[in-house]
Amino acid sequence: MKITVYCIGHLKENYWKMAIEEYAKRIRPYASLKIVEVDDVPYKEGASPAIEEQVKNKEGEKVLAKLKPTDYLCALDLGKAEYDSPAFSKHLEKMLVQGGSNLSFVIGGSLGLSDALKQRANEAITFSKMTFPHQMMRVILLEQIYRAFKIARHEPYHK
Repeated sequence: MKITVYCIGHLKENYWKMAIEEYAKRIRPYASLKIVEVDDVPYKEGASPAIEEQVKNKEGEKVLAKLKPTDYLCALDLGKAEYDSPAFSKHLEKMLVQGGSNLSFVIGGSLGLSDALKQRANEAITFSKMTFPHQMMRVILLEQIYRAFKIARHEPYHK
């Protein structure tokens, strides 16, 4: 099994990098994990909605350029399907089957995902009705993937 996580923006703080490395290490016995970072597009705080849309579109194009037509893509997007951890575990297995054991996730930048990227996604899920920083969302996603594998194999961890 292969899981790829596409992220807009780069991690700068060591504590985020350390958390990602820890969950990547925990996931390795269950699946190959690859994290692909693409540069975010700088913009001025308080930019017009039109400028923000251009930024999202440029960021989305960078991710779309890296995807293969056969990649099964799950977008992390507010207001979409929401799961508890046991249900996510079952859904992760389903997505891996649909993706031919190759599954990709995409986490947007600070402005979210472009419409083109949302349309390209085979499905979209949300982890909460709350908004999280995209750096934190990487950690949350990897932790939930790890938890999902543990649940599916009836191994201790999930409580």
